Amino acid sequence: MTTVRLPLFPLNSVLFPGLVLPLNVFEERYRAMMRDLLKIAEDEPRRFAVVAIRDGHEVSPTAPGMPDQTAVPERGPAAGFGDDPVKAFHTVGCIADAATVRERADGSFEVLATGTTRVRLLSVDASGPYLTAELEELPEEPGEEAGALAEGVLRAFRQYQKRLAGARERSLSTGADLPDEPAVVSYLVAAAVMLDVPARQSLLQAPDTASRLRKELKLLRTETAIIRNLPSLPASELTRGPTSLN
Repeated sequence: MTTVRLPLFPLNSVLFPGLVLPLNVFEERYRAMMRDLLKIAEDEPRRFAVVAIRDGHEVSPTAPGMPDQTAVPERGPAAGFGDDPVKAFHTVGCIADAATVRERADGSFEVLATGTTRVRLLSVDASGPYLTAELEELPEEPGEEAGALAEGVLRAFRQYQKRLAGARERSLSTGADLPDEPAVVSYLVAAAVMLDVPARQSLLQAPDTASRLRKELKLLRTETAIIRNLPSLPASELTRGPTSLN
């Protein structure tokens, strides 16, 4: 077992290997994380782990009625994640390598990172200025018939794109050719299809590439059939953004 300890950045979304992650960092705990990443030499990887928050929102307690204006907001590395932060997160995440960490004049950060390796969350440490985690790196096994499944997923994905473009009365962008390497296909499609966080998380933690592709093939066929029979599509972008308790 290969384990590593890294800073932990929980999000209301799922990061896949090979996918780009832009971040606007403004909370102090994550600012502290970025300041520490900047101390790492530019020719060394500036890595942190991204995990999805369960239920799509932070788990700080809420109550009905008007907000208490005198209440002191919860602070600290585990603020909003309950007494046992590890329970607030999905157990499989992804390492992110920050190619760009740019500090703004107000002390916030603009970050551009790329997902690299899947990891399993083993423990969370809240003793420092931000969360850190012990993580087990997960290998990407191909599984059986990954190549043939990737071809089927690409065909289904193109049909999905065409149906989606037609339903939205938009033209299908030609763009660059899609990849044909099975693992890359599996992660690209997982990120591109309109899915909620639990569905994306299920794809991320699939035991191998072939298993992920099989799930995607089923999802694509289902989604394409739904789009075909809908007169119009809902404003899905309103349901895909992060939620806020404010």
